[in-house]
Amino acid sequence: MLLAPLHIHHPTQFHHHPRRRSIPTVHPSRSFVVFRTFQNFRVFKCTTTDDAATSSSSSEVKRAYPFDEIEAKWQLFWEENRTFRTPDGDDLDTSKPKFYVLDMFPYPSGSGLHVGHPLGYTATDILARYKRMQGFNVLHPMGWDAFGLPAEQYAIETGTHPKLTTLKNIDRFRLQLKSLGFSYDWDREISTTEPAYYKWTQWIFLQLLKKGLAYQAEVPVNWCPALGTVLANEEVVDGLSERGGHPVIRKPMRQWMLRITAYAERLLEDLDDLEWPESIKEMQRNWIGKSEGAEVEFHVLDPNGLESGNKVTVYTTRPDTIFGVTYLVLAPEHDLLSSIVPESHSKNVKEYRDLASRKSDLERTELQKEKEGVFTGCYAVNPSNKEAIPIWVADYVLASYGTGAIMAVPAHDTRDHEFALKYDIPLCWVVKPNEETSTDSGKPYSGHGTCVNSSSSDSGLDINGLNSRNAASKVIDWIEKTGNGNRKVNYKLRDWLFARQRYWGEPIPVVLLDDTGETVPIPETELPLTLPELDDFTPTGTGEPPLAKALAWVKTKDPLSGKPAKRETNTMPQWAGSCWMKNIGAGLSYYGIPKANLNPVQHESNAMMLVVESFEFIGSDVQENVTRSFAGKGKVSSRKKVDGRLTRSMNLSTFRYWSPVDVYVGGAEHAVLHLLYSRFWHKVLYDIGAVSTKEPFKCVINQGIILGEVQYMACRDSDGNLVSADSVDVLKDYSQEKVPEDNVTKSGVHFVLKDNRNIRLIARAHKMSKSRGNVVNPDDVVAEYGADSLRLYEMFMGPLRDSKTWNTSGIDGVYRFLGRSWRLIVGSALPNGMFEDGTIVTDDQPSLEQLRPLHKCINKVTEEIEGTRFNTGISAMMEFLNVANKWDKLPRSIAEDFVLLLAPYAPHISEELWCRLGHPDSLGYEPFPKANPAYLKEATITLPVQINGKTRGTIEVEEACTEEDALKLAALNPKLSKYLDGKIIKKIIYVPSRILNVILNRENVKVGVR
Repeated sequence: MLLAPLHIHHPTQFHHHPRRRSIPTVHPSRSFVVFRTFQNFRVFKCTTTDDAATSSSSSEVKRAYPFDEIEAKWQLFWEENRTFRTPDGDDLDTSKPKFYVLDMFPYPSGSGLHVGHPLGYTATDILARYKRMQGFNVLHPMGWDAFGLPAEQYAIETGTHPKLTTLKNIDRFRLQLKSLGFSYDWDREISTTEPAYYKWTQWIFLQLLKKGLAYQAEVPVNWCPALGTVLANEEVVDGLSERGGHPVIRKPMRQWMLRITAYAERLLEDLDDLEWPESIKEMQRNWIGKSEGAEVEFHVLDPNGLESGNKVTVYTTRPDTIFGVTYLVLAPEHDLLSSIVPESHSKNVKEYRDLASRKSDLERTELQKEKEGVFTGCYAVNPSNKEAIPIWVADYVLASYGTGAIMAVPAHDTRDHEFALKYDIPLCWVVKPNEETSTDSGKPYSGHGTCVNSSSSDSGLDINGLNSRNAASKVIDWIEKTGNGNRKVNYKLRDWLFARQRYWGEPIPVVLLDDTGETVPIPETELPLTLPELDDFTPTGTGEPPLAKALAWVKTKDPLSGKPAKRETNTMPQWAGSCWMKNIGAGLSYYGIPKANLNPVQHESNAMMLVVESFEFIGSDVQENVTRSFAGKGKVSSRKKVDGRLTRSMNLSTFRYWSPVDVYVGGAEHAVLHLLYSRFWHKVLYDIGAVSTKEPFKCVINQGIILGEVQYMACRDSDGNLVSADSVDVLKDYSQEKVPEDNVTKSGVHFVLKDNRNIRLIARAHKMSKSRGNVVNPDDVVAEYGADSLRLYEMFMGPLRDSKTWNTSGIDGVYRFLGRSWRLIVGSALPNGMFEDGTIVTDDQPSLEQLRPLHKCINKVTEEIEGTRFNTGISAMMEFLNVANKWDKLPRSIAEDFVLLLAPYAPHISEELWCRLGHPDSLGYEPFPKANPAYLKEATITLPVQINGKTRGTIEVEEACTEEDALKLAALNPKLSKYLDGKIIKKIIYVPSRILNVILNRENVKVGVR
């Protein structure tokens, strides 16, 4: 565990007001050097001030400012005084504006944070601190998305229970986050693995079950025998599990599904009302994938060429191309294959289906991959022209999309064209481009145009000469009239696979009756259904989840009928808890879900209080059910005080007050699935009256990725000779070796070897990962530069939403800026590296020349925080510091406003400077400075100067410049002086801020004399 030295002066008195905290009083001669550990502080050494000075190392003497002492001191202060506790109960003034800012909660891995993680956390912390200083009530919680496969795999490998691993990792993450000074309300800390939390994940599942949105189905899944679990498509790469590289196969399994498709249209429509980046909304639109077309039926022919009674139903968005269909393709999983494939082709079809089962959906639909398939040996009839067309099976068609079958139009679809050319299937051109584009090029034409070759007397359908849109409409009318299909709206969105064969996840709260196999939900009064203790987490090898080994837990009785039953042994996916923890879940943490220093009874009663108090449009049935959940535990009454908490009506209005999340910040990798699942769950909760908003997140911001430091690679040929990268054609034909940065120099826009500039290098930055060895630990940066420097550097690297390359040496710049800010107010260090107490500011009134740059800085920093352009806000403060360092004296009022501007970005040094400026309270709730428009006007104006009515030049003057001063400045101007030197002035016409016109004559009046 990391230990950070901390000087705590003795005696220390803390006054326990949640916001305004008195600064500890200081004993003049003694201080305790304390080493900080999580939630514990121990006295390490007691020294005098002289001893501390004497023991300072040479490195400490060279410090720009004493960040190590300052940061540890203020982190302790904030924690002891609960400075950032969100007000509740009578303390909450709902007449004030609110700001609910939320991070995408991290998965607490064993490796801890790297410097990429704090990017978004720093941004939300700046916003939270800024809004508090503007008078907002701020809700800024932190939690842990802590269920998942990595902890379970570690348990299998080491025998360590995943709960212990998870708690250890959470402690590590918490310690690191606190070391960076983030102003989270740690009283609201939540974890998806806490029973008091996942009680409500299970409760939401039961509501989904009641509404028919949770169901079981036999579906093909990505099954990894080695991991013993189902994997999402995104977790499978080249047929192997992303974690561990184990083989993955496709196999049908009984799985729980969530009917997210029932909400497809609402998920699509409501995107228009969201203040989200258009790119994210477009990604969600594409994922939902709404399309309008038709379902068309093709009757399968028997060996005699007659209709067999089987039919293939396909979905198409281009019914206008129906005459161009020359074959059909079924997905390898299609149910019809088992009944239509003749014996002569069954072996080939079976082998191909087995091969396809080893591929993920992403691999199968990869556009660049060569299309492969096998002929089934049977045919169907095209209803438009009554021609027999072959039926193929190919893995580029998915059973999960549409009907699991397609009508192939190789003349007008690229995939179908590639497949047809490979297997010598005929093409039929049926759409002629409206432009003069030739269809004789051999390439498919997928656009719209005029229909040709599209008429049949056998079917009675004729669309020749119609444009594509009108032709499609006519075809749909025809198939509906003839019984060959119907108009159809389709969505690419699939129902959500909601089961995992893992131990470390939320138990699914249902039982299966032994006699009938019926699935029965357990009563809500029995929640939470907790995980049993297991010592063996290894896969069963049979496809049964590890929970099947907990025989005593699995064998149970139906609580209502008393019949023998078995518990569901699948668990929920990691997505489950995170779907609501980051909107309603984190909001409910406002009431205290669960907190490390609460006992289990308090956990449970508080947690149960949450959902009852969150319902806003409660119908009698929902109210009845939830009240029974309470009554069953005997913990609370919905209309009485519980543990000092208020009655339902007050808390309902409080929950409404905080909803929805105002700003939600996280990585773009979660732009689709996590946000889509969260929106789905939130809409279900909205429908049952549990929340009052249709959407969980008002504004979403995706921060960019921080890439590892640039790595320089040199290429060598097979003989070991260095080869310049610009002469390398195929990179894999050459070996690469890493070149130390000291051996690299820049030549133009490229990097080359210092010792041989003819050798160009490959310069590349990668996403941080342990496997690449490019991870930078924030603990190391904090130890050398301080947390404030790390925070500033991450914001100064570039725009928040852009990806950026880490460069540790770049921290020096912001570190020097903080050091200069410190010395501006405190003064230079003494010869021993220490600093005098107090400050060097004066009580003088600031001059106009001092107020103007200050208020220009205030205006800029305010605008840039509001626009989340934090890098340019820092630049504005750096510009002000350059100006202020030129002043002989620094007025106190100027110093105070500058410290308040700096506070959201660098809170530790700001708190210390505020304290030294004589303020007894933390600056966390001090009003943020406001720019005075009077000081934002330019200090000088450009004044045109005329000689005898003709403009000869301009001069820069103060707005309040007098006529005499303007004339003197004109006489000193090199361009104007040649007209004025030795001349006689007859008259001066001066309009302040507008013009200076000097009229000359022969009278003996010299310039500058009136």
